[in-house]
Amino acid sequence: MLFLLEHPHTYTLGKTADKENLVGDKKYLDENKISVYDIDRGGDITYHGPGQIVGYPIISLTNWKQDTHKYLRAIEEVIIKVCEEYSLQGSRVEKYTGVWIEDRKICAIGIKVSRWITLHGFAFNVNTDLKLFNGIIPCGITDKEVTSLNLELKKEIQLNDVKEKIIHHFMSAFGYSQIEIISKQKILKLINY
Repeated sequence: MLFLLEHPHTYTLGKTADKENLVGDKKYLDENKISVYDIDRGGDITYHGPGQIVGYPIISLTNWKQDTHKYLRAIEEVIIKVCEEYSLQGSRVEKYTGVWIEDRKICAIGIKVSRWITLHGFAFNVNTDLKLFNGIIPCGITDKEVTSLNLELKKEIQLNDVKEKIIHHFMSAFGYSQIEIISKQKILKLINY
């Protein structure tokens, strides 16, 4: 399964997050209506919000490759390929996980793998309000900036177009020949919400 969605304004702190990287005080959080959650993925702190595509792949690495590093590189490759479709040169930075446009991070990745089943995933900045990264030190990295497709291309990007490109490249990277698109209503029914 691959869930693609947008979150309300949220900061999430991974298992190894340094709480000092949450620099926005209570007033800042309240004014911007930002919730804060400690979660069990890897990585430090990041922002999720409207205009950002958050992807949660839930796949069996036993049926793909039992290698978390190859899995992370495959997720990066998916986003790099999507960036290429917008004539942007996405890349990796050796020291950090994620996807970059030059020295600006466009996609954060934080995962958990349990019994070779993947959890959590990626946050791809499309039309994201980048000012909301000011309340954190994104991913604990002090010497780099964040960016978005919107900022790089200087225009609003259709989220559904980006989602279609993500699905296409995800299927290619992981060798899937088809993928089922599930509506929000079906998801809520599945979890008996």
